Amino acid sequence: MSVLRRFKPLLDRVLVERFAPEIRTKGGIMLPEKSVGKILDATVVAIGPGARTTDGTVVPVSVKVGDRVLLPEFGGTKITLEEKDYHLFRDSDILAKYDESS
Repeated sequence: MSVLRRFKPLLDRVLVERFAPEIRTKGGIMLPEKSVGKILDATVVAIGPGARTTDGTVVPVSVKVGDRVLLPEFGGTKITLEEKDYHLFRDSDILAKYDESS
């Protein structure tokens, strides 16, 4: 079983994998890393069960595994699993979710 499948975030944490930046233009020109900028889109890889309120009820996470989300420019915790980089965010830190049905 892979490490990623066994990795379960706690509470309202969401594990995401950022999209790889485009390093080549449509015309085939290679771009330097500094000019590419930070990629803010990501795919949700794992979610926690949700946050608990003061009376003990669980508030479920607003995204599900496989959702495409928009992240803040800064924040999150970088985690390396199986030689790949992932980021751990709180559910409330995620800015938006892309609607794939449109």
